[in-house]
Amino acid sequence: MTAIAEHPIASPAPVLWATPSLRSGRETLQRAGDQLWRVLDARGAIRGHLRTVADPLGVRYRAERLHLATGAFRVVGEFWSPDDAVAALRL
Repeated sequence: MTAIAEHPIASPAPVLWATPSLRSGRETLQRAGDQLWRVLDARGAIRGHLRTVADPLGVRYRAERLHLATGAFRVVGEFWSPDDAVAALRL
């Protein structure tokens, strides 16, 4: 019988995306995770969250809101532009 030594499989390091730039000065982004940013309005109130999502055609920007009762994020929509995703959180 041949013994096979098990080697732990190293998991890849998380991708740390660069902070998306916004054309509008109405909101700012604050990093909240590897691929997650809080969207803050001019007063500093949280409007929602912006998540970057890898897509075969490029990077998608997902607008999300935190549902406090469940602690889960609810998707508002996915967009090709961070500005479009943030605009969806204004409504």
